[in-house]
Amino acid sequence: MPRSMNDIMHPGSEPDAGFPHAPEGWSRAAAERIAEAENLALTDDHWQVIRALQKIFDRDPEVSVRTIHDAFDEHFHASGGMRYLYRILSGGPVAQGCRLAGLKAPAGSVDASFGSVQ
Repeated sequence: MPRSMNDIMHPGSEPDAGFPHAPEGWSRAAAERIAEAENLALTDDHWQVIRALQKIFDRDPEVSVRTIHDAFDEHFHASGGMRYLYRILSGGPVAQGCRLAGLKAPAGSVDASFGSVQ
């Protein structure tokens, strides 16, 4: 039976509190190295984003950026939703989150022209 987005964002009953949906070759240490290179100190919220992205992509590798944004906005609503996530992941919750999670960011998650003066 397919899991709902709510199940993915609220994994409370999950027996493995680790990263069961991580892509092959990914590790927490790899995420920590990427975070360090990007001057980012990983918090529990960062790990929630990483874990959720891995689950989402495991379930649907072709998931849309919009679906991810909606799930994150709902899950982190009490903290400020997507605004909060853009503060803790300044490279973009989906794009930077995917890098940390060892995933290829979906099309549309990175706007190369953003901030450009050309």
